Amino acid sequence: MAYFAKLNSNNIVEQVISINNSVITDVNGIEQEQLGVDFINKLYNTKDDWKQTSYNTNAGVHKLGGTPFRKNYAGIGYTYDSNRNAFISPKPFNSWILNENTCCWEAPVAKPQDKKEYIWNESTLIWDLYTSPLLDNS
Repeated sequence: MAYFAKLNSNNIVEQVISINNSVITDVNGIEQEQLGVDFINKLYNTKDDWKQTSYNTNAGVHKLGGTPFRKNYAGIGYTYDSNRNAFISPKPFNSWILNENTCCWEAPVAKPQDKKEYIWNESTLIWDLYTSPLLDNS
């Protein structure tokens, strides 16, 4: 399947759909994004801005070993950055910084690398040990 993200006028993803790969494959067997865009706009009778996105791409890596495409799979609310040719998720916290290589947000302090679970504390700018509210810790 080929996946396409519909962008609004601010390059924010509003919708992600899939179409058959045959729709975007030209007579020479090469996938062409514009064929998909034209197909979708004809199908919906619109002139919307659609960008192809790769379901298997995350943080600039293709999980099946293929060529990564636009850094991240697009999700609703993501931004398409044309300068980076990348989909970027909404910033989770004000203190987080965009990694230019992966186009993913990272905390200003590295998460501890042990077997414990942590959650980010924006007010203290540290990772707090996660305590499940379902467990009786008394």
